[in-house]
Amino acid sequence: MSQPSPNAHLGEPLLDRWLADAARLAPDAGRERWVQEGSLLLRAWGQPHRRYHTVEHLHEVLAALDELAAAGAVREDDALIARAVAWFHDVHHDARATAPGSNEHRSATMARDHLHQLGVADDVVDAVEAGVLMTADHDVSRSGSSTALVAAVHDADLWILSAPRDRYAAYRRQVREEYAHLPEGLFRDGRSAILRGFAGRERLYVTGHAHAAWTGGARANVAAEIADLGAGEPA
Repeated sequence: MSQPSPNAHLGEPLLDRWLADAARLAPDAGRERWVQEGSLLLRAWGQPHRRYHTVEHLHEVLAALDELAAAGAVREDDALIARAVAWFHDVHHDARATAPGSNEHRSATMARDHLHQLGVADDVVDAVEAGVLMTADHDVSRSGSSTALVAAVHDADLWILSAPRDRYAAYRRQVREEYAHLPEGLFRDGRSAILRGFAGRERLYVTGHAHAAWTGGARANVAAEIADLGAGEPA
């Protein structure tokens, strides 16, 4: 008998969150269509090949957006759109994809198609698409959408870098499991390059709140992982 997902308990509260936001984004679509879309999204996030890019990650991104909104780092109307970005930003995730950004581009295309079908306003759809595409390289400067909105998405998606020690250790294991098809040396080289890119940024987080509250933990976590990868310790 198959075992239930360790994140199964997050499904119902996440669906409730989606329904509340969908009612504001697409009021004319109606509850049945809101439920259908939310259920489809949750099935995608719950695919068995995922280890890090799961409903747990979605939950953490939404929680980080809540923190940013509570701190005044993003207005509620932008926070609403940012949450829609969160739902779609990793809806497609294939760790074996070889073309850079292909997962994010597929996710952005799905966001545009599905949100249009629900009747979401064109400017909101454009903003969601831009937010999803930004997560391919986390370069806020290239986004054509609201700076505050995209900054909030950027920081919330990277909240995990600042996570408490136990959660960060679990995150590292989850990422390695997702990329289990890669030989150890190749994984270490690729992972180190990504982390060094973040470590080399003058400012890791964009919003004032995340910069003040999350930077210290993130830099400590990233530095420790880079050191471990270079020393050949378990990823």
